[in-house]
Amino acid sequence: MAVLTDTPEPNEFRSALIVDDHPLFCDALSMTLQAVSSIKSMHTAPTLQEALDLIGTNVQIDLVVLDLNLPDVNGLDGLLRLRNAIQSPIIVVSSMADNRIISSVVRAGASGFIPKHSQREVFHNAVRTLQQGEVYIPAGYVLLEEADITDRDDVMERLASLTNQQARILQLICEGKLNKQIAYDLSIVETTVKAHVTAIMRKLGVQSRTQAALIAKQASFANIMHEGSPPAQT
Repeated sequence: MAVLTDTPEPNEFRSALIVDDHPLFCDALSMTLQAVSSIKSMHTAPTLQEALDLIGTNVQIDLVVLDLNLPDVNGLDGLLRLRNAIQSPIIVVSSMADNRIISSVVRAGASGFIPKHSQREVFHNAVRTLQQGEVYIPAGYVLLEEADITDRDDVMERLASLTNQQARILQLICEGKLNKQIAYDLSIVETTVKAHVTAIMRKLGVQSRTQAALIAKQASFANIMHEGSPPAQT
């Protein structure tokens, strides 16, 4: 068990940005980070766009703490856009903790992953690891080899089972569109979109839109869409 000490780290974090749309969690995480690290200046943003706007003001941010499920983004899009906007380490804090997701976010540029309901000591260890320039993987999890994250042949078969409409909806999910926006873009009602999303998740063998987007991105689904839609299914 790690012992909490006041020993200075080589690259201490003094400020952090928490990107999460749950105010109570933001407050709790702010207090936790300040208690286990040298971070004193805290910023919060409930959406990706507000986080990007804050970063654009050139405010000092030494660490970004990101939730994958934001109201204006889905999947890895938020992480990728933040990675392009700031050089500071980004650590993902999410309730969706499994080896595949953790491996995916690290490969997409995150400096680590913390399961959302971790104990304070985990956050302490994570901050220390990042300050030392290393990637933090929580105990009990491992980074998978790229070939192990997803079986490409199996994923391609599952993607090919989607109808043309489901394929278009999955592509829009990958672009960060919400159900209401998808319904508008495709000129259908939102309940129809929800039914298609449920069918998409069932066919891909996942439990959430985020996991569906992760699988699609890993399989270069956007390229498949550009080359031609999967055959229509009845």
